[in-house]
Amino acid sequence: YVMLLTLSPYTPTYRDRVSPPGVMIRPYLNGFTIAFNVSQPSTWQPYVDSMHHFLAAYDDKVQEEKNIECVSGQYFIQGGNESEEKKACQFKRSLLQNCSGIEDTTFGYSKGQPCILLKMNRIIGYRPGAGVPVSVDCKVQKGNESDLRAVDFYPGNGTFDLMYYPYYGKITHVNYTSPLVAMHFTDVKKNYVVPIQCSLNGKGIINDANSDRFLGRIIFTLNIGK
Repeated sequence: YVMLLTLSPYTPTYRDRVSPPGVMIRPYLNGFTIAFNVSQPSTWQPYVDSMHHFLAAYDDKVQEEKNIECVSGQYFIQGGNESEEKKACQFKRSLLQNCSGIEDTTFGYSKGQPCILLKMNRIIGYRPGAGVPVSVDCKVQKGNESDLRAVDFYPGNGTFDLMYYPYYGKITHVNYTSPLVAMHFTDVKKNYVVPIQCSLNGKGIINDANSDRFLGRIIFTLNIGK
């Protein structure tokens, strides 16, 4: 009990061995296989519903009410007592442009050009990229590179802006919403299983560890039928 009294509920005691972040995708319904037929809405509607549900917290009005506008390109360091509630930077879903679900409410699934969202796992106090924004790229994980002919990234050039870091923990950073990178697969080989690897790139990022397929990268398959 005495030892527990020495622990802070806000931050881990030891953070000198914090590993680089893992990543996750949305939608995530049937494992890491996203398969549907364009001509059969029932096969892609669950993905669309999942995306809208996930992005509800990112609605522009919600973000404007709860969070503040921050200075892009620099870490948002907040001092004061560690028990004080921290402010969070706005991440509006409109930043995701063609993958926001605002103009195209099907996120491209009705056209065979699906959007997939990538987010980094939260690590208290971590400042990714050592002052340089971490970027995302995607490629065919195994097979013919021409199976994936085009991917668009949002926002901007597919980076995680520094202003969303560091994260101070769920107790004090209550309104924090993780930044996202949207990957819009606009030209993927149809009627074929295409394994894709999307990776984080930046200083301090590890994306080639054979023992952990989620550390700095994620592998999933697209199977888009006509």
